[in-house]
Amino acid sequence: MKDLMGQAIHDYYHDNTPEDLQTETSISELDELPVAYLFREYEEMNALEQKALDLSRGKVLDIGAGAGSHSLYLQEKGLDVTALDISPKSIEVCKARGIRQAVCGNMLQFAEPGFDTVLLLMNGTGIFQSLQVIDIYLKKLHSLLNDGGQVLIDSTDIIYMFDADEDGGVYIPAEGYYGELDYVVHYKGQSEDPVKWLYLDFNTLKNAAENNGFRIERVLQEEDSYLAKLTRR
Repeated sequence: MKDLMGQAIHDYYHDNTPEDLQTETSISELDELPVAYLFREYEEMNALEQKALDLSRGKVLDIGAGAGSHSLYLQEKGLDVTALDISPKSIEVCKARGIRQAVCGNMLQFAEPGFDTVLLLMNGTGIFQSLQVIDIYLKKLHSLLNDGGQVLIDSTDIIYMFDADEDGGVYIPAEGYYGELDYVVHYKGQSEDPVKWLYLDFNTLKNAAENNGFRIERVLQEEDSYLAKLTRR
């Protein structure tokens, strides 16, 4: 992994001629992602993120922390927060921004249990990669929680991105789940290898969560996106 996302975050924080990131998926063309977006304050975040931060309590694990904006906000509110990201340069910036507990690593290898809140935001289901391995990730999340703990996770039902016929039927791939995409990041003329990224409709997440020992509720719906809360059953 070239860590291009982390490099962009690092360049922006250190004012080292940052450029916008470019992202694309197997069903969408190049899109600009301003790096400044990853450093936004609470007031600039969308309603799903704000709701998740409002609901966060106790000891918090922020998975996929990126530049650390969610973690920093919760830490400033007095919560005990650990920022976790697979990107070394992102975690370096998290520490530089003052996040006291910032860990570089994969959530599947993260060994510290006992969290009251686990956050997976900005399409948090993406980290699950595909339906074939979602059980592995959900079991891991279950093991990270205290009794009474919660996972707050958001996603988008991307069915709207597929063509529909005049009767309302949607043309989707014949094989696999339509939310399983290849995701590519570009930065300063370099490209990461494609990674698997999963967008889940709520009912599919609900079925998977309930099969892995969770109760689930949809906390907030915003157009095609939603925030869900998972609690141990």
